[in-house]
Amino acid sequence: MIVDFWFDPSCPFTWTTSRWLVEAATVRPITIRWRLLSLAALNEHLEVDPEGDTEGYLWYPARICAAVQEGYGTAALGAFYAAFAPRTDWDAAAALAEAGLPVELAEAATSERYDDDVRASTARGIAKVGPHVGTPILAVGDTACFGPVLSRVPEGEAAGRLLDAVLVIAGTPGFHELKGPPPPEV
Repeated sequence: MIVDFWFDPSCPFTWTTSRWLVEAATVRPITIRWRLLSLAALNEHLEVDPEGDTEGYLWYPARICAAVQEGYGTAALGAFYAAFAPRTDWDAAAALAEAGLPVELAEAATSERYDDDVRASTARGIAKVGPHVGTPILAVGDTACFGPVLSRVPEGEAAGRLLDAVLVIAGTPGFHELKGPPPPEV
């Protein structure tokens, strides 16, 4: 089964969800196709950016992701994301090197060359569920949903059961939204 996963490389909740999906792949026969959904592109038409990115810094990692995907494909995109997202220093060159990719791809951060690709990938993800959501978006065939938004990563069979449940819920005609209590203070 192919799972398309749209992510913003700077979103911490999306990072946690991505690690759950990687864990679920250890107990379910899934292949993850990494897709870019940029909150910068999603929100660029708004007067006030809900992410508070007044300087446009969220474009930088999104552009690098687009350059990685264009040149090296979705598996390389996933490898870059795995190396970049947990970093607190946003050192894209180090993350590219860790992912086995050319560090020169970091130059894409300040180039608008990839902006249309970023917007197009974001639009493809949003088209799956509608404009009222952000990231992450998960899709299997025609079944798609925003989320799940997780505060911790389920492990082993619990990760697989959550994937099963998400697909059942998201595939139910008329399903729209499900939320749990806020995460406990850490």
